[in-house]
Amino acid sequence: MSGRVGVMLTLCTSSMVAIQLVSVADEITIGRQTQAETRKTTPELSDSSVRAYVTKIGNQLGGQARGEKYPYSFSIADYREINAFALPGGPVWVNRGAIQAAGTESQLAGILAHEVAHVAQRHAAQQLSNMIVTNMGMTLFSALLGNTGAAMAANIAARYVAGGTFLKFSRDDEDEADRVGADIMARAGWDPHGMIDLLETVREQEKRDPSSVEVFFSNHPAPKDRIALLAQAVPAKRSGKRDSAEFQSVRARLRKLPPARSMTKKQ
Repeated sequence: MSGRVGVMLTLCTSSMVAIQLVSVADEITIGRQTQAETRKTTPELSDSSVRAYVTKIGNQLGGQARGEKYPYSFSIADYREINAFALPGGPVWVNRGAIQAAGTESQLAGILAHEVAHVAQRHAAQQLSNMIVTNMGMTLFSALLGNTGAAMAANIAARYVAGGTFLKFSRDDEDEADRVGADIMARAGWDPHGMIDLLETVREQEKRDPSSVEVFFSNHPAPKDRIALLAQAVPAKRSGKRDSAEFQSVRARLRKLPPARSMTKKQ
């Protein structure tokens, strides 16, 4: 679709018009460009066994995501803070601090499933489309009448993301990522309550070490609200995998490595 103009207008329940200017192919291209830029500025954990384990969990979750089939990839930022984020088109990053904060494998799966859901629901593509319209206005629509409109839209979007403008998703997007992520977890075989357990862990972590969750709170809604929503979305009875010896082995391995860096302090 990147070779021709493909503007999709969708009437939302709020009576607002959602304009989708970024095709799936262009979204994947933007993601690859952004992943390359992110790697230049983000310290990445080099331990091959931990990386392989996280990739295995992520791929199992990505395989259960509905909709477009994205080339999901999973990277570990060697930061102590609890956080994770998704880039357009498939790349997912999780901080080492988030893996160590998770008490069970299902909690880690909950972190990754939430980010996979952002990709699967095309939240970044919609945010990028909104940014393009906001900054280009009717000029963009005039350009879209030509044969290079879609490529132009993709180039504009790529510049925003590559320039460090990481997208902050809306509250509705975050809520949807929780609901869809919990469903992905369940279909992949994990207990979706792991996502709730992780949010409870974040609340406890805030009491012990507020600085470790500052970034998380700046990018996500309050855990209390998310827990309330998930309690309604997932079955009351627990089912599915909760933990594994492999996960606990990975946590033990991480504890033996040199301390992770801080996102807020100069090294």
